[in-house]
Formats: sequence, C-alpha cells, structure tokens
Amino acid sequence: MKKSIKFLIIIFTVLFFNSNLTFAAMSGSSDSDKLYLYKQGKKLVYKAKKLEKKNKLEKAKKLYFKAYDKFEKAYAKDKKNADILNYLGYTLRKTGNLEKAEVYYLKGLKLDASHLGINEYLGELYVETNRIGLAKERLEVLNGCQCEEYSELKELIENN
Repeated sequence: MKKSIKFLIIIFTVLFFNSNLTFAAMSGSSDSDKLYLYKQGKKLVYKAKKLEKKNKLEKAKKLYFKAYDKFEKAYAKDKKNADILNYLGYTLRKTGNLEKAEVYYLKGLKLDASHLGINEYLGELYVETNRIGLAKERLEVLNGCQCEEYSELKELIENN
C-alpha cells in the first residue's frame, strides 16, 4: 500500500510540474513574439532612416510600411505599450497617414504622458500640419529633459 501511495505521489508531482512548465512556455511565447516583432520593426525603421538620408524615399517608404505591419502585430499582442504606439504613429507619419498617426500618438500619451519620443514626434506632426500652438505644447512637456527630443523639436518649431 505504501508503495502505491509513493508511486501516485511521484506521478502527480511529475504531471504537476510538467504541466506548469508547459503552461509557462506557452504564456511566454506571446511576449517573445511581441518582442521579436517589435525588434524587427525597429530594424526596418533604422534601415528606412538610412535610405531617407540617401534620398531613396520610395524605398524608405516601403520599409516604413513593412515596419508598420510588424508594430501592428506587436500591438495586437500588447495594447498597453507606449513604445509600440510611438512607432505605429511614427511609421504612419513617415508614410503620409498623418490622421491615423496622430491617433496612435494620442493613445500612447494616455499611457505615458511624458514619453519623449511620442511628445517629439507628435510635435513634429503638429508642425507638419501647421498647428504650431499644439507643437509648442509638446515642446513644453519636453522642457527640462535636456534631451535630443527637446532640442530637435525646438529647432523645427523655430524654423517654421
């Protein structure tokens, strides 16, 4: 009888730990998928920026579209990530879809009102759409950060 109880305890222990490991691996895959998509999107944005500097705008635009697809898939897995929303807005702005870009930037600000990238890029969008007052509001949020985002947006506003 004691051997049977020991055997059952061993079986239940093995099954319990094995099922927990399987569940942990399954639940982690969504996070790793999201991270993979996010990193792939960032790589595409980086390549597109390099093409823009070489004045290869059509090729850059194609990469921004591809990056947008990656970020959109990452966003489907994580709706509360301001960094993903920032890149969704950025890639849309770079492909000319300013209205939809603004929507993503504003969603991102609801999650993180002091997000440096979103505040800078939304400010740039406001300059592009001739809403300088709103761009200055974004600049005010960045004021005091002593960061590249502040100086770049400030320069853009001053030159327009």
